[in-house]
Amino acid sequence: MAAIKFVLNGKPQSVDVSGRMPLLWVLRDTLGLTGTKFGCGMALCGACTVHVNGEPVRSCVTQVESVAGKKITTIEGLSPDGSHPVQRAWIEAEVSQCGYCQSGQIMTAAALLEKTAHPTEADIDEVMRNNICRCGTYQAIRQAIHLAAELKAKGAGHDHA
Repeated sequence: MAAIKFVLNGKPQSVDVSGRMPLLWVLRDTLGLTGTKFGCGMALCGACTVHVNGEPVRSCVTQVESVAGKKITTIEGLSPDGSHPVQRAWIEAEVSQCGYCQSGQIMTAAALLEKTAHPTEADIDEVMRNNICRCGTYQAIRQAIHLAAELKAKGAGHDHA
C-alpha cells in the first residue's frame, strides 16, 4: 500500500490504508474525526457528507484513493470555533433534536451557500432533499439556512469551507 495524500481541514494529511477504503472510515477510524457520521452506508441519507474540493460528497461510498491530492473539509474543519454562519444559524434556530444527521445537513447547507448566496425555498429543497432527518427538523433546517445566508451576507462568523 502506498500512502494516500490529501489536504484535510487545511492541513496536509497522509494515510497508509487500502485505497478502496471508504473515506468515512479513514476519517473516523484512522484519523479520529468522528463528527462525520455513518448513517446508511449507501449514500442515501447524507449523514456522512463532507466537502471534497468544495463539493458535498457522501464519504461512505467515496473510496479514499479518489481524494488523493484533493482538499477535504469535515464538520471539524468548517470553522475552528463553531463560528461558521451555518453553524451559528443552526444553534440560533435550535435545529438539532437528536443531532445525528446534523453534521451532514450543515455540510450540505454550507456548500449550498457557497454557490447560492440567497437561496430560494426551491434551491434549499433541491439541495437538501436527500439529507434525511429522522426527527423531522426540516422546517427548522430551512429557517437556519435562510438565517445563515443573512449572517454570511453581513460577514458574521468565519467561513473556512
